[in-house]
Amino acid sequence: MVQLGILLTRHHRLLSVAAMLDVFETVNHYYEGDGQAAFFDISLLYPQSSYPPAYSEHPVYPLQASPRQTIILIPAFGTSDLQGAIRDNGECLSWLQQQHQQGTEIASFCTGAFLLAATGLLDKKPATTHIHAATAFAKAFPQVQLQPSEITTFQQGIYTGGGATNSFHLMLRVLEKYCGYEMTLRVAKYFAIDMDREQQAYFGTFQPVFNHKDELVSALQHRIKSRFQEAGTIEELLSEIPASRRNLARRFKAATGFTPIEYLQRTRVEAAKGLLEQTDQSVLEVMLNTGYNDLKTFRQLFRKTTGMTPTAYREKFYRKRVIDPALQ
Repeated sequence: MVQLGILLTRHHRLLSVAAMLDVFETVNHYYEGDGQAAFFDISLLYPQSSYPPAYSEHPVYPLQASPRQTIILIPAFGTSDLQGAIRDNGECLSWLQQQHQQGTEIASFCTGAFLLAATGLLDKKPATTHIHAATAFAKAFPQVQLQPSEITTFQQGIYTGGGATNSFHLMLRVLEKYCGYEMTLRVAKYFAIDMDREQQAYFGTFQPVFNHKDELVSALQHRIKSRFQEAGTIEELLSEIPASRRNLARRFKAATGFTPIEYLQRTRVEAAKGLLEQTDQSVLEVMLNTGYNDLKTFRQLFRKTTGMTPTAYREKFYRKRVIDPALQ
């Protein structure tokens, strides 16, 4: 029997834990329905500084008293203060390191990757997290090979998964390794999971950081926001800020996580996404209205950012508004 431990970190997201329990309990029910023993022995593990949970029928253990696990699942955090969440779960870090050294596999879900990365176990390994947390993750853990568009990653017994419903894809990956494809497919059908999802970039929304307190950087950000539709260059905007180009570029990257040209491109692509979602403008019109004047370049940058062509993006997210004839 596979020992599967769910780490109930402080500030864990209840929905993340509920999804784990639902999937792996369903697998056990399938095995039992086929006249076999349950496949996973599910345990809930909690830090000593936390109160033991009281919402599950499964065994509950404090970390230091827990039995040896085959795989440990780290749920998403339910707080936006991810650095604070890491501090509040400090006792988990060395414990996770010890577990992995003893051969236990570890899987982080969504923003749970922040705790896993804080152990050092992700250094020089590929990882993913919630697409909206990717910039903060890259800044906090530069030694990790962040792949923000990926749905899941796996290397040397370490799994990571993207945000929200991508967590189901990570569980499917775990199931395929331990239970085989037939059971994985059975579970995917039961939970109505599309197994052909290849990346999560198109779910992302560019969310600029403004709380860095660097006035020069803020000035350039506001110029980009108000003038991104002009088919000019970033050099023109940089020249209007009273600072050397090199110094400003360095400060901009440190404050926002992007170079000025990357920031301008992200701003333009985000505006293009909005037009593709909400208007009937042609791709050419969208290109011109977001500051580009070369269709090939626009398509390349759009696909690099979202993982899809502008046409494919519209087909996926645009919905024509249906007007009730009685209201006309």
